[in-house]
Amino acid sequence: MRPEPEIGRLVRILRGKDRGGHAVIVGIVDERFVLIADGGGRKFERPKKKNVLHLEFQPAVSSEVAESIKLTGRVTNAKLRYAIQKYIERKGE
Repeated sequence: MRPEPEIGRLVRILRGKDRGGHAVIVGIVDERFVLIADGGGRKFERPKKKNVLHLEFQPAVSSEVAESIKLTGRVTNAKLRYAIQKYIERKGE
């Protein structure tokens, strides 16, 4: 069973020009679409609307990103980059 889309969850992009890259869910549009950003090429200010079928949900959820968005409605791009980098290092890619 797929994990649920939730703010702060890390994803691997399966389709599109960013395929193979990682990002963080920063917003949920509806049950089919989410907003993702990676803090680098895709900043928090201009998140990408992505179909959930084009994403592979990772088991990790960044609590720092989720808390920041819940409290202030936004997150720094550095925090997004850090969450992704930390996850990739832990996974050993």
